[in-house]
This record gives sequence, C-alpha cells and structure tokens, in this order.
Amino acid sequence: MSDISEFQKEREKLAELMMSKADMNMKRFLNLDTKVYEDGALPAKQKEMLGLVASLVLRCDDCINYHLVQCHKAGVPEVEIIEAMDVGLIVGGSITIPHIRRALKSWDELEGKK
Repeated sequence: MSDISEFQKEREKLAELMMSKADMNMKRFLNLDTKVYEDGALPAKQKEMLGLVASLVLRCDDCINYHLVQCHKAGVPEVEIIEAMDVGLIVGGSITIPHIRRALKSWDELEGKK
C-alpha cells in the first residue's frame, strides 16, 4: 500500500471521528471549506490547484496531499501540477522544497508510478 493511500484511509477515519464530536462551529467551518472548492466563477479544478499552492506555502503536508488527491480526481495533468508547485516555490521560497519532494512522490503514487 502506498503512502498516499495510507494518508487517505487515515484522513477518512479521523474525519469521521471529528464529525462525531464536532459542534456547530466546526460543522459550519467544514461546510464552508467544502463549498469554497465547488465550481463557481473559478472551476473546482482551478480552486484545488490554488489550495495546493497555498498548502505548499504554508508547508502543510496533510493539506498538500489532500489537494493532490482532489487535483488527481479532477483530472489535473502533471504538467499543471508542476507549474502550480513552481508558483508555491517562488512564493514560499526554498523552505518549500522538502514539501515539493514529498508532494511529487505522492503524485507519482496517485499516477500509479513507484
């Protein structure tokens, strides 16, 4: 089993735990988080790439993996993922490089490459 599939299983389990304990404030935030990534003036695919860039700059590996999975589901090609990561690298600087390395490993796993 790949690291990214382990991540997905763990995230799903923890999301269920969170929802079982969530109060109204958490539920409202999670609903807003879901809604903001839906198609609007910007397509959902583009919003997921924006989320990926923001996650790179913030250096959140869980968030990076989540947005990579969503980008993969939306059919984002690797060339667009690389360009999005270029933006994250320019904005976030060299400190994002380790996160980009792990992100590329996750992307390869999503693409079925080992």
